[in-house]
Amino acid sequence: MGRLKIVGVLVVVAAAAVGGSVALGVLGAPSVTSVDNHFAGVSNQTTAVATNLTVNNPNPVGVQLGGVAINYTISMNGVEMAQGAKEGVGVGTGNTTLPFSTEMQNDRIPPWWVTHIDNGETTTVGIDATVTSSALGGRSVSASQARTIETDLLGQFNSSETRPVEANQPLVSDPVLYINETRGAWDQENLTQSETPMNLAFDVYNPKPYPYTVTKVGYTIRMNDVTVGEGETDRGYILSPGQETTLEANTAIQNENLDRWWVTHLQRNQRTDLYIDFYLVLEGGGEQFRVDLDSIDYQQEIETDIFGNKAQYPTGDEAANNSGDGAASSTTDGESTATPTPSDTETETDDGLLGSEDTETDDGLLDGSETETATDTATPTPTESVAGTETATPTETETDDGGLLG
Repeated sequence: MGRLKIVGVLVVVAAAAVGGSVALGVLGAPSVTSVDNHFAGVSNQTTAVATNLTVNNPNPVGVQLGGVAINYTISMNGVEMAQGAKEGVGVGTGNTTLPFSTEMQNDRIPPWWVTHIDNGETTTVGIDATVTSSALGGRSVSASQARTIETDLLGQFNSSETRPVEANQPLVSDPVLYINETRGAWDQENLTQSETPMNLAFDVYNPKPYPYTVTKVGYTIRMNDVTVGEGETDRGYILSPGQETTLEANTAIQNENLDRWWVTHLQRNQRTDLYIDFYLVLEGGGEQFRVDLDSIDYQQEIETDIFGNKAQYPTGDEAANNSGDGAASSTTDGESTATPTPSDTETETDDGLLGSEDTETDDGLLDGSETETATDTATPTPTESVAGTETATPTETETDDGGLLG
């Protein structure tokens, strides 16, 4: 009995010593050594974010700090994307990894997208974590991480390659036009929370001995299988014979569609194929017909790695292929989060895209870049126009049948 009393006294004395050390600031405060985030599944409304936060307790063996609270925030260009907290976490000595998860609302994607375009297609992903210990008098220790994402969605639309335009009509001799140059840029001055405008332009050469009238320029913008913008411009143009004319197509992405695009982006392990399809409505020789501008339809492949670890934590189809179970899902804290197909989207085969070459910023956060699929067409011999502008004309001698019969 006497020995038990002695042991009990020693425990009390040790506890009192620890408490005194805490009060005097001898014991060290816990610190955050690492924060590892990854996407753990997506639905039409939310995206699961799993977090492994490692806390270091520098205090002696057997000392439990207890009463630890964890708060963390994930932001993109200052837009809060997800926030989580955990109370009453017990932290042992040395390093302790705390797994937990939170859900990001997909409607946060459009506000972030606006900042991404406004910043020149650049995003800073910020991760801020705070550890507070009641055992240390409410002392808090904070840790921050930052990564940078850069994309170039429209860069390769700028091209001076001459491309023929064929009507593929039974009464029309092709090519009906040549496109000598294309240009594109974001219209940041008119960027709003609801719309992302693009200023696109084509230098079009009319090789025929008669004029065309362009009554409409139409476009459809898709990101993966989601139509994010479409419309027509009603401004008319006269394409004079043997002359080059600049056509403007002021297009726009409707930001309200971007949360549905985000679902497909994660389903494809952070990959997106951007498509912009164009067409003209022409009048000439007493006829009106639609011409699809297949030769300049734009295709770009975009790949991101927002947390820098998607090879370790793939999502969507990539996760299903790795698991071999044929179901796109991932596990967070023992719970499986399915990755469903977004609703109200079009289905399109995206084969034929070339491989991409990586453009990397800050430790490889951005794994992919964008590639354009070139159309294999003959390039006519350029010649000088009346205005002194280098334009293209066919290399073959063309019979003047008026282009349109009947």
